[in-house]
Amino acid sequence: MEWGPTGAEAVSADYAVVVDVLSFTTTLSVAVERGIEVFPFRWRDSRAAEHAVRHGATLAVGRFEALSRGDARHVSLSPASLAEVDGIERLVLPSPNGSTIAFALADSGAQVVGACLRNAAAVARWLAPQVADGASVVVVPAGERWHDETLRPAVEDLWGAGAVLTALDAEAEAGASPEARMAMAAWQAAVLPHDLLHCAGGRELGEAGFVADVEIAARCDVSEVVPVLVGESFRDAADLTPPAPRLRRVGD
Repeated sequence: MEWGPTGAEAVSADYAVVVDVLSFTTTLSVAVERGIEVFPFRWRDSRAAEHAVRHGATLAVGRFEALSRGDARHVSLSPASLAEVDGIERLVLPSPNGSTIAFALADSGAQVVGACLRNAAAVARWLAPQVADGASVVVVPAGERWHDETLRPAVEDLWGAGAVLTALDAEAEAGASPEARMAMAAWQAAVLPHDLLHCAGGRELGEAGFVADVEIAARCDVSEVVPVLVGESFRDAADLTPPAPRLRRVGD
């Protein structure tokens, strides 16, 4: 387990699990549940709109931009917003942190998976046969950014990482690093939904009027989707034909 974009670039593994509970991977899980192909994108500017046009996709806007437009059905990074829209097949989801991590991991040769509290057990079940076959797995809690762009560790992402690792350990009895074991211990100590609502990230969203997003993020193991990054987009592993193969590193 390693933190953030820098950690993503520092590790080498066959499978890499990105965790951004508030809210990139939670929104990703909700979208994929609804059959939406999700194109993560690093930037929230005119390039995102161009990317959406290129892929014939809807562009998700920022939470506050959606509010300012006065359209409750507008799709944003808010996972709750996806419950209010219909007819979307492709979605560009700008997320400088989560997207940057996902593509950095993909560039390293890893098969990238998106996980949150909602689908932690499903992701672990999907990974277990690969681990049993000898594959390595790194889990990357995204964290947040301070104003000076340094990493701000986020406890909700530590819990999300711990949830995946705990379930994977139960499924595959894989050897876990000390960092992974500490994430597992943190997850076992968490009390949800209370702790998610009252941690720094949860409070910030709640005070801004997005309590529903935190409540959705706190629903553990309610989703069976396993979002897998294939090319430029995330799709459910169950819809991939054939299933996404293990990507072996050079020298395996």
